[in-house]
Amino acid sequence: MNSSIDSTYTIAVAGGVYRERCMRPAWQEVYGSAGRAASAIAAMGVFVELNTYYDSITEPVLTSRAAIEEFKFSGESISESIIFDYVHGLATPHTYGVDSCQSTLHIQADKILRFGMLEGSAVVHGKKVVYDPQSPAKPEPFHQNGSTADELALILNHREAWLLSGGVNSSADSIAKTLVLDGHAQVVVIKCGPLGAVVHDGKSTDLVPAYRSRSVWKIGSGDNFAAHFALRWMGEGKSATESADLASRATAYYCQSRGFATPRLLETFTQEAIVPSETFKIGHRPVVYLAGPFFTLAQLWIVEQARKDLMDFGLKVFSPYHDVGCGSAEDVV
Repeated sequence: MNSSIDSTYTIAVAGGVYRERCMRPAWQEVYGSAGRAASAIAAMGVFVELNTYYDSITEPVLTSRAAIEEFKFSGESISESIIFDYVHGLATPHTYGVDSCQSTLHIQADKILRFGMLEGSAVVHGKKVVYDPQSPAKPEPFHQNGSTADELALILNHREAWLLSGGVNSSADSIAKTLVLDGHAQVVVIKCGPLGAVVHDGKSTDLVPAYRSRSVWKIGSGDNFAAHFALRWMGEGKSATESADLASRATAYYCQSRGFATPRLLETFTQEAIVPSETFKIGHRPVVYLAGPFFTLAQLWIVEQARKDLMDFGLKVFSPYHDVGCGSAEDVV
């Protein structure tokens, strides 16, 4: 049993718990955004209440994990939980499972971390709330389902922020200010990849760096960031900027280890901040020449995946197969 649990304050987590499968590197776990956030916060010695949907497969896993990690687990039973299938760690997953909305979860607590869900929704009422919509295609505004918060912080990627702000401004700074001015939240955090995260609290805008890791495990990294931001901002009362910085450090640890940081582990994890060059900041992107055979389906698939992932990193890619097409070796060269 973990005797370091601090029950003087509680964070309620509302969101999905999903089965995750990855072919390479091999990974088969029950986490999802809310399940991962509950484990991440519990590892830091804070009492957590997880509110989610579960089926006959995920329920015993969550029950056992809650007992081991000492968090509270409750929610609503459904016929089948959603499965996220990844071919590799950077791949866009295929999803399987229920496609209809379940009855809505209702949570009332002082401190709440709410995630957007595929299989349902959570109406939350809290004093301090952190909301991560987790929908780059159609993010739901926090208040749309009737949720309320005395103080609200939004954790968004750039596209989610752009859509919620009406798609007018393009820079993260301008979007964050617009969201606060329009009353969406008191705090807005926009994740910007290697550039770090933009944090606006209605008074000032700060840039928090991303931190280096020896390797990158992308699956669930955003869940971990939201969990650690919520822990620091709601649980410890730190400023939004300091909370985002600590969340960024904890996320680098997660990406490197696939594990959840404890206070002691974070003390010894001293990775350097990523400092983008001035040319990168003003829009310059290196061009990658993507060479490789493309004579079989397997080879074509690898080239396609490499091109997509490099472009997702913000790089420009020249791929002879895509940009020149089929032809003789002389033509391609």
